[in-house]
Amino acid sequence: MKYTGDFEAPIGIKLLIVQTGEWRSFRPVSKREKCSKCGTCWLYCPTQCIRVYETYLAPDLEFCKGCGICAYECPSQVITMVEEEREIG
Repeated sequence: MKYTGDFEAPIGIKLLIVQTGEWRSFRPVSKREKCSKCGTCWLYCPTQCIRVYETYLAPDLEFCKGCGICAYECPSQVITMVEEEREIG
């Protein structure tokens, strides 16, 4: 887990931003050329890790937990889930 810094919340409480992508077993892969930017994946993502790029939407893998909701909800089946490869050693 990587510490990315802390931020002041509006009421003076410090927030800790934690990259949670290391926890997942599966990761989403997008076919960027087929994305219509409908925003359905963004709407249903429970961690709000979907990022908007110029021509497509894609999950930020540093924060994605691999739940697969984005792939399930995508009306164009642009997102598929693949098993995460782990380095051994």
